[in-house]
Amino acid sequence: MATLQQQLLKPSWTSSLFASSSPRHSLSQPQLLPRTISSTSPKASLHNSSINRRQFVADTAAAVSLSLSPFIAPVQPAKSEESLSEWERLYLPIDPGVVLLDIAFVPDDLNHGFLLGTRQTILETKDGGRTWAPRSIPSAEEEDFNYRFNSISFKGKEGWIVGKPAILLYTSDAGESWERIPLSAQLPGDMVYIKATGEKSAEMVTDEGAIYVTSNKGYNWKAAVQETVSATLNRTVSSGISGASYYTGTFNTVNRSPDGRYVAVSSRGNFYLTWEPGQPFWQPHNRAIARRIQNMGWRADGGLWLLVRGGGLFLSKGTGISEEFEEVPVQSRGFGILDVGYRSKEEAWAAGGSGVLLKTTNGGRSWTRDKAADNIAANLYSVKFINDKKGFVLGNDGVLLQYLG
Repeated sequence: MATLQQQLLKPSWTSSLFASSSPRHSLSQPQLLPRTISSTSPKASLHNSSINRRQFVADTAAAVSLSLSPFIAPVQPAKSEESLSEWERLYLPIDPGVVLLDIAFVPDDLNHGFLLGTRQTILETKDGGRTWAPRSIPSAEEEDFNYRFNSISFKGKEGWIVGKPAILLYTSDAGESWERIPLSAQLPGDMVYIKATGEKSAEMVTDEGAIYVTSNKGYNWKAAVQETVSATLNRTVSSGISGASYYTGTFNTVNRSPDGRYVAVSSRGNFYLTWEPGQPFWQPHNRAIARRIQNMGWRADGGLWLLVRGGGLFLSKGTGISEEFEEVPVQSRGFGILDVGYRSKEEAWAAGGSGVLLKTTNGGRSWTRDKAADNIAANLYSVKFINDKKGFVLGNDGVLLQYLG
């Protein structure tokens, strides 16, 4: 339906044509005064002459309107700033206060996906993420636990979910049904990340730095590192790692590259650690920045990005694991930046506190602010791109943004 402004400015074809073709108001045949009226008093004659002149002016205006109306383009309403954004907020059927933690889609059916969060939250979509519905998994409801589902991953139709308290769920039919896989009570730390790697195969990480792999649907796990991070630091604390003696034994964040390398930030943010397939231990690294590290991850070109508390963003020099970083200016408005997600090698998005959204189109060398979430009173802390057309930003209080492109 046209807006009121468009309706008012639309060329009035019908009314103009009617005004110019009416026998009573024809411009080619001006109306003549009847003799009976002309013989009346001068006052009446003057009055009728005035009526005639007004009618002539009205008819002339109607004709001009008819002749010009095809050349006057209707004025279109200006687009709002919000409509120009590349993100849209989706509203979810969850309780206030739920924190969203991870999202994944079935590779063979990108309309089918799952969204995880605190308070035993699992949501499912079958229309690409436009609408979500709560999903009940009986095997996760047998005990009186309020699970925090931390991570989900799919490879083909096989999928995995891990959570806290320790729980592992597996599907072989794209999430139509989920099976609970038993776990050892001796598992060091809480499971914070899982990656589906092949048929009945996965890689799992705990917040104490244990990395396990399975190739038989999770019934047996093999350790990929020989010791936890605490043990590594106790053994290497004299090697010059600043702040290692204050390590509490857990990660703050952990991120995996497509080729299987990991980067993790210590719980205090005073140093970071890396691991590559085949290495027996995590490798600790001093931070080269005065401020404490908030989060780290992998760029699309294989290099590292690093976020510090207070809103600073740094990029490593070159690709691969590095201890040399250079700062990139960003418009974070003083709020912390919490995560970065790459849509392509050149385009990436950063999200942070109080609805901060930033975009780069040159690999991260410069950033501009997107105002899509300025009015959303939530912290945005996870940017996930499924592919170059499908992306999401997760936040607290059940905030979910979908990429529009």
